[in-house]
Amino acid sequence: MTQEVIRRHYLDAMGITAWAAKYQLPHALPTEACEWEESAPAPTPPRERLQALLDDAPAPRRAAPELSAPSDVTASPSALRALLGNDQSEQAKHASEPLVQAASPHSQPDQAVAAPDLAPAKPLAFSLSCLCIDGRWLVLNAGEMTALEQQLLINLLCAAGIQTGAAPSITHFTWPQMANAFAVEDPLDEAREGLAAFVAGRVNRQGWQLERLLWWGELDADQGTLDRVLNVTGGQSHTLSLPVWQGPALASLLDNASNKRDLWPALQLLGQQWASVNFTDTSQAADDH
Repeated sequence: MTQEVIRRHYLDAMGITAWAAKYQLPHALPTEACEWEESAPAPTPPRERLQALLDDAPAPRRAAPELSAPSDVTASPSALRALLGNDQSEQAKHASEPLVQAASPHSQPDQAVAAPDLAPAKPLAFSLSCLCIDGRWLVLNAGEMTALEQQLLINLLCAAGIQTGAAPSITHFTWPQMANAFAVEDPLDEAREGLAAFVAGRVNRQGWQLERLLWWGELDADQGTLDRVLNVTGGQSHTLSLPVWQGPALASLLDNASNKRDLWPALQLLGQQWASVNFTDTSQAADDH
């Protein structure tokens, strides 16, 4: 325990933040924390605190000159202070002018204006349902699809001639994947990387060759969390690197026949694109044989 306290004091004096666990893994026991009194942060700079620690440190024991080897010579505190003093004088000489320029007119002459630190933010929270048609077209829907929404989706795909076999399995994805997730500097980038990693993992395990994304829901980059995560501009999802076809939310089609009629022309066109892709692949396979 004593050695840990000394180690942390030295790291703090050198301006190095010690690593500590930020969050607890699911179903894992909490980490036992060491108990010691936290000292108040010193007002002096880290370099001066390190020199004070070196002043208080006892001189290292030296062996007899005839018994010590040249490679075993230990640097003394005075030598370290000399190096730190030279380095400090050089840095002060080069940094004196920028510090004066950055100083506030109401501040002291020796004070410098520190740049504001970016405060960590909470991660974005969203969930979606995912399925893949024939290993090519990825289907995403916001939230967890109900049984009625799943049946409606299969009926729509079958009516367009896109899905004719057994219904593919549906996977539910939630972000963040840990309930006690730690704060991040850029929640949007973290969420995009998490979704891209989830899809890439499914592609590697299932052997998918994705060509298109079918997104069922509204796309409004100024309001929806998932819309910003997908990052759709110009009909392309830059997060997943896939062209996007957008349909209405499945929940809006359950009890509204007019919405289904309005969707039918776009669904027919999508079915024609699916048929043309399958016809091209069949022709290429026949030419290969």
